[in-house]
Amino acid sequence: MMAAPVVCFGELLFRLTPPGHQLMVQADSLELAVGGAEANVAAALAALGNPVRFAGLVSDNALGDRAIAALRSAGADTGFVARAPGRMGLYFMEDGAGTRPSAITYDRAGSAFAEACPEAIDLVGALTGARLLHCGGITPALGPKGVALARAAQDAAKAAGVPICFDGNYRSQLWAAWDSNPGMVLRDLVKDATILIGNHRDISLLLGRAFSGDGSDRRREAAEAAFAAFPKLQLIASTARHLVTSDHHRITARVDSRDAAHQTAEIDVTGIVERIGTGDAFAAGLLHRWLEGASVQTMAEGGLALTALKHSLPGDMCLASRAMLESFDADGGDVRR
Repeated sequence: MMAAPVVCFGELLFRLTPPGHQLMVQADSLELAVGGAEANVAAALAALGNPVRFAGLVSDNALGDRAIAALRSAGADTGFVARAPGRMGLYFMEDGAGTRPSAITYDRAGSAFAEACPEAIDLVGALTGARLLHCGGITPALGPKGVALARAAQDAAKAAGVPICFDGNYRSQLWAAWDSNPGMVLRDLVKDATILIGNHRDISLLLGRAFSGDGSDRRREAAEAAFAAFPKLQLIASTARHLVTSDHHRITARVDSRDAAHQTAEIDVTGIVERIGTGDAFAAGLLHRWLEGASVQTMAEGGLALTALKHSLPGDMCLASRAMLESFDADGGDVRR
């Protein structure tokens, strides 16, 4: 019997990037990649061999076909992706180099997904027999209709008895584009979650308070405050990143449960090919281990391994295989023959 699927809910969108680290003002062409935070998690989990369904809505045109094809080719079930007239959400990225950081410009307002009514997507069908719903803070950041979509997905999961993993994924540009109260909106959604992917800053936003201390002590203080505020919450996971240069980062991962915690050693990630989608890879690596019933240490290490691997892969989606994850070596290695 096939294992129960993870359902990922969110917006499939396109990234357009000038080639070769160019600025937009220099570019005569743009490279296209299909992504979206929840779609990236779906693709990564499917590439690791997990059954995955994606629920969402795309344009009823060739662009929507392209987005669905990318997710289907990764191994995800796209049978619950609805279609509607309208445009696909876009974002443009100028890829950083050296001391120049990458820069993102969103063009997502009024997309077919952002304008969708919850009834347009078969959320009940998507969540039937599911193991977990993975969703996050980007959908509600799109505006009041996005809040309604996020609320409907979580209500459908609760009605089906499906636990929820919520990735905070705070996007200041999206929240600032409308008369929003992100702390209030996100609190209402996180209260339903079993797993929260977010750090002490995300928890500060949720609870409207700062945390003292430094390093692991501050992260544990924040985790304990979140566990006290949200009775359903059982697990909190996050990464910390120190940027040395645009292609050399130092990363650590942490997972807190109510009665245990583990923070990994910091690893060096060098020769970075792609920064986008690495947080989604962390979520997928963590959830892959969670589905296996792993300890907090193994979940943290699995998430860190997949996020490190994603830095070596172009595009938004991490298509690293289970074999790549199992043989991950933070120090790299010779060609495998």
